[in-house]
Amino acid sequence: MKKRTAFIGSILSLIPLSQPLLIKTGVVLSTTGLILSVPEKVSARNSDYYFDRAYQKAENGDHIGAIADYTKAIKIDPKDDYSYHNRGVSREFLGKCYEAISDYIKAIEIKADRPTSYHGIGYCKSELGDYEGAKIAFSKAIELDPKYASAYNNLGDTKSYLKDYYGAISDFTRAIELDPQYTDAYFNRAFVKDKLKDYYGAISDYTKVIEIDPKDKSAYKNRGIAKEEIGDLKGACDDWGKASSLGDKDSAKWVRDEC
Repeated sequence: MKKRTAFIGSILSLIPLSQPLLIKTGVVLSTTGLILSVPEKVSARNSDYYFDRAYQKAENGDHIGAIADYTKAIKIDPKDDYSYHNRGVSREFLGKCYEAISDYIKAIEIKADRPTSYHGIGYCKSELGDYEGAKIAFSKAIELDPKYASAYNNLGDTKSYLKDYYGAISDFTRAIELDPQYTDAYFNRAFVKDKLKDYYGAISDYTKVIEIDPKDKSAYKNRGIAKEEIGDLKGACDDWGKASSLGDKDSAKWVRDEC
């Protein structure tokens, strides 16, 4: 039976890194799981108007419009760290990571203790392939907020790119301790355990992902690969069959060819 390489991707694709989120009182724009809670923005009335309009545009996916309004808010109130941070998020969504980093840095210059802006820098540096820089930024976010589960997950992703697999497992484990339903962290930990040939450990983590999200086709597929590695062909075929039923084309082919 032919061997396959686990199909998952890395950092922005082991399970993708959790992206930075927009910030506003009691409200978050969720992308891949980062949750923020911050005090209400206080600024001049006109700045508030543009900030609120920008936030709604970003929430509706209009990041170009959001950037224009955040820029207007900043022009009125140059110390508006919230607008700098959120403009960075919208620029990051558009793939403008260098500009986004500049905005996150400006937000930090105004408010040095915001972990979310360091998280944004880490995300963008990862996107740009600067994994050492990303590690420093995620570590700073954790220093400021030791319960920042997404930052631990993303730090683990970064370490896995640097082949610090045991360090990555430690970070994924901490993310899971903080959020026991964090499927991305279980999935990423399983991927790294695969790298270390700890197939039983990987199977256990993929199983946890499936328990939380029974429709995660990648977890079924990768658990099947790990089962193949330990000689459990029937279990592998069962998992690939399930992944195939959920729409995974690779697994469908494996079932046809090898089961």
